[in-house]
Amino acid sequence: MKRILVILAVIAVSTAGAHFCFAQSDAPYTEGTVWNITMVKVKPGLGDQYLKGLAKTLKGTLDEAKKQNLIISYKILLGDASTPQDFNILVMVESKNMAALDNAREKFDPITKKVVGSTEEQEKTATQRLEIREIMGGKLMREITLK
Repeated sequence: MKRILVILAVIAVSTAGAHFCFAQSDAPYTEGTVWNITMVKVKPGLGDQYLKGLAKTLKGTLDEAKKQNLIISYKILLGDASTPQDFNILVMVESKNMAALDNAREKFDPITKKVVGSTEEQEKTATQRLEIREIMGGKLMREITLK
């Protein structure tokens, strides 16, 4: 979980500058919230095991982050992979804006320690997850509303 949040924060910082290059006052849309999206490929037959693990760690962490107004919402989407190389789970975390992602570790580390446990326990959980899933990628995307 901690590694996922760090990766998402790095992605957010690296893509934030690119976003401003495309924003124009005559854009055919208005900018909305920002979504951190993680694409996960779970090994066959281990989906329930993986989701049970997320219920114990990720759900508690994101529920607390929502309570502290660090995030707006989160969603987990489950579906069939379209190819053997495709993901079958999307983890989506909604933030108010890009600035809300600044100093993510300082904000989320205390929550993760409270919910998941010590750094050693977090590493153990992350290592166990390597055996049942693969992170296929992550994206930082802004929700838009067409004008």
